[in-house]
Amino acid sequence: MNHTDPDERWLTATVHIAFSLLLGSSVARYLTHDRGASWSGWVMAMFALFCLLYVLGRLLAPAPRPGSAPTTRHLVWLATVSAVWIVLLVLAPSATWCAMPLLFAGLHALPQRLAVPLAALLTALVVAAEVRVADGPLNPNMIVAPPAVAAVATAVLVHLQRQGARQRVLIGDLVRTRHELAATERRAGVLAERQRLAAEIHDTLAQGLSSQQMLLQAAERVWRTDPDAARAHLREATGITSCNLAEARRFVHGLAPADLAEHTLPGALAALAQRESRPGLTVELRLDGDPGRLPERVEGALLRIAQGALANIREHAAATRTALTLTFLDDQVSLDIADNGRGFDVDRPRSTSTPTGRPAPEPDRERGHGLPAMRIRARQSGGTLTVESAPGEGTVVSVAVPLAPLTSTPPSVPAPSEEPAL
Repeated sequence: MNHTDPDERWLTATVHIAFSLLLGSSVARYLTHDRGASWSGWVMAMFALFCLLYVLGRLLAPAPRPGSAPTTRHLVWLATVSAVWIVLLVLAPSATWCAMPLLFAGLHALPQRLAVPLAALLTALVVAAEVRVADGPLNPNMIVAPPAVAAVATAVLVHLQRQGARQRVLIGDLVRTRHELAATERRAGVLAERQRLAAEIHDTLAQGLSSQQMLLQAAERVWRTDPDAARAHLREATGITSCNLAEARRFVHGLAPADLAEHTLPGALAALAQRESRPGLTVELRLDGDPGRLPERVEGALLRIAQGALANIREHAAATRTALTLTFLDDQVSLDIADNGRGFDVDRPRSTSTPTGRPAPEPDRERGHGLPAMRIRARQSGGTLTVESAPGEGTVVSVAVPLAPLTSTPPSVPAPSEEPAL
């Protein structure tokens, strides 16, 4: 038995020592009591063969590992050494107690339906041998003691085997659960990263490209009738292109907002308000409280939410004035984006079809990512986002992020895609 388990090695060594002692005592008893028989030479040869088979079997046919089936070689060895012991027992009853190592080997290697009958057979042979060589009145212990000892040994070994089997099952379940948990965490991490990248692209590059498209289309419409206005549209589109290029480079380096690389959050919001202000739309920034340095994750989330809200206002609200209000309190920071646009019904699900019942074109469906993306950003930062709006009364998007340390990381579960786009 070549096991790396220290307990298993200790048990094996104990069995080997017990076999050596029992075999030595059996030989000594035979030499002192039964040597005068005519077949003494054959008996000593059988003792030597029995010892040789036992040693060779341990080396060439080791017992199976716990929980695994025995090899054919080991079963052949067990049958051979048991047969030699039975012959030796017939010739020399002194070899009676050499059955103990065989009992252990059988219980260890064989399935219980075979091991228990083998233990019973060996015990019966031991009792028969003891009775055969008894002198004088029959001692009841000769009949009772061997079965009692064998029963205890069998019960202990069977219990240990069953307990070991249960432990192996539990360990296997634990290993599988750990692997499944690791795989689930990896998948969750991949999905969260994909979600974050989608929000980053939506709030920066996609919105910038949308603005460029609108400006270029406007320039094309007035190219012949009002060249100055067309050139102004082109200059504004060029400025947006420069910002988008900076954002793309920032994605490569760290996915942090480009404005935050040079400004604090108030400065970045002021730059954003200046860029978004254009003829027909005024965007102003208001500060309330003492501006302090916030964690980079919170600053990035608030800036991206402001970018997404302003992009929605620019594309859908038809507003003329928008106010960004950044409020610093002792335990939280909040950002409100209010406009005087057309507003919408917050409780009405976003429709994915036209009034005629046909499916909406693909660009209209893409516009539904704004509010869910903003909600995800707020939730990932430990905050909450609320939307207040009504048809014809404008819209207010408010996000509040606590500044106290969080006890747990908020789940990054996306909001339902049926929310109305702002």
